[in-house]
Amino acid sequence: MFLIFGLRTSVSRSGVVSAVCRNCGNHAAQVITRRATRLSLFFVPLIPIRTRYVQQCSFCGVEYGVSKEQARRLPVG
Repeated sequence: MFLIFGLRTSVSRSGVVSAVCRNCGNHAAQVITRRATRLSLFFVPLIPIRTRYVQQCSFCGVEYGVSKEQARRLPVG
């Protein structure tokens, strides 16, 4: 009997916020993405392992993690 398992990460775009970047200090669009990693069995994602929220500056490209509460509080426009 063979078990085929692995990890699969899905990336979904939550929104875009206009804010000041922590890295470069420019007022630019910040893209909020949700990255969910799930354990998959026979290519079917079953168990969520980790969920991260990331904010990326569209000017300099730096990414930094934000909490779930911060991602929900940001005014998406």
